[in-house]
Amino acid sequence: MSRATLVRAAEQVLPPAVLLVALVAAWHAVVVLGEVPAFVLPGPAAIGDQVMTYRGPISAAALVTGRNAALGLLVGSVLGILLAVVAAAVRLLDVLAEPVVAALAVVPIVALAPVLYAMYGAGSEQARVVVAALAVLVPVYVTTLRGLRQVRPVHRDLVRALAASRVQVARTVTLPTAVPFVFTGLRMGSSLAVISAIVAEYFGGPRSGIGSFVTTAAAGSNYAQAWAYVLGGVVVGLAFHAVTATAEHLATHRAGP
Repeated sequence: MSRATLVRAAEQVLPPAVLLVALVAAWHAVVVLGEVPAFVLPGPAAIGDQVMTYRGPISAAALVTGRNAALGLLVGSVLGILLAVVAAAVRLLDVLAEPVVAALAVVPIVALAPVLYAMYGAGSEQARVVVAALAVLVPVYVTTLRGLRQVRPVHRDLVRALAASRVQVARTVTLPTAVPFVFTGLRMGSSLAVISAIVAEYFGGPRSGIGSFVTTAAAGSNYAQAWAYVLGGVVVGLAFHAVTATAEHLATHRAGP
C-alpha cells in the first residue's frame, strides 16, 4: 500500500473518528456534571458496561434483525427493480402503479405490523420481512424508474442506428445510466430495511430481535441496557450501509470508462 493511499485513508477515517470521540466525551461530561437521571439519558460508560455484559444476547438479536432486514432488502429491491423496468417499458403500467406506490409510501409500520402478525402468526418472523420489503420497494422503484428515464432518446437512437439490438441498447446505454440511480435507492432502502425491521419488532412477534429487547429493557427500567441494544441496531445499520456503499463503488467503477 502506497503512502498516498494511506494518507487518503487517514483523511477519510480520522475526521469522523475524532468527531465520534468528541461527541462521546461531551455526552459523558453532560451526564456526569449535569447529574442527568438514567431514565432521561444514560451515560456512555453505563451503556458500554451493558454492552460488555450482554454482548452475547445483543449479537444474537442483531443477527436476527439483520437477517430479517437483509431478506426484506433483497425481496423489496428485486420487486422494485422489476416493477420499474416494466413500468418504464409500458406506460399504462406506470400510470396504474403510481397511486399504489404512493399509498405504500405512507403506510405506517405501527399499523401494518400488528395486522401482519395476525396473518402470519405471533411466532413468525415473516411479518417483519414483509414490513422491511415494503419499506424498501418504494425508494428502489422510484429511483430505478427515474434512472431508466434519464437516457436521452438521441443516444438510444444513435446506438440503434448502428444496428444494435434491444439487448445491446439496454446493456450499453440504458443500464449504465440507471445504475447510479438504482444504488441510490438501495442505499436508502438498506437503512429503511433495518429501521423497519426494528420498529416492527416493537409491536409483537417472537422476542428475538433488537426491537423486542429494547422494549423489554425499557419496560423494566433498564435504560442503559435498552441503549446497549439500540447500539446493536446502529451497528447493523452501519453494516448494511457499508455493504451497499461498497457494492455501489464496485458496480459504478466497472460500469465507468
